[in-house]
Amino acid sequence: MRFVSTRIITADVRRLVGFYEEVTGTGAIWGNELFAEIPTPAGTLAIGSDRTVPIFGEGCAEPGVNRSAIVEFLVDDVDADFARLRDGLTDVVAGPADMPWGNRSLLFRDPDGNLVNLFTPVTAAARARFGV
Repeated sequence: MRFVSTRIITADVRRLVGFYEEVTGTGAIWGNELFAEIPTPAGTLAIGSDRTVPIFGEGCAEPGVNRSAIVEFLVDDVDADFARLRDGLTDVVAGPADMPWGNRSLLFRDPDGNLVNLFTPVTAAARARFGV
């Protein structure tokens, strides 16, 4: 088995894709107006329209109600990324701070309310865990 992607269902694909393009600095690959992917070296962030939900099962996914998952990106310098993104973030949950497990993290919400964590390993153990 190989982990390939995480898909976020949204009512506004263009808005959410634009947000994640800004966060990642990576352009999306559009399948059609209902689906796009943002590829990264470790996996893909897929963004699909709520209009696709009936294909999988009516009511199986609902945009904007996630309160359990966090989309996480390892970055070179979390403080620099915060400075770059700050003006476009409307809901910063926690500004850059050192975590007890060795990462420096920034936690914010995307336009649909999903949590996003940008982090940089800062201790030797954390850097070794992520190979940086």
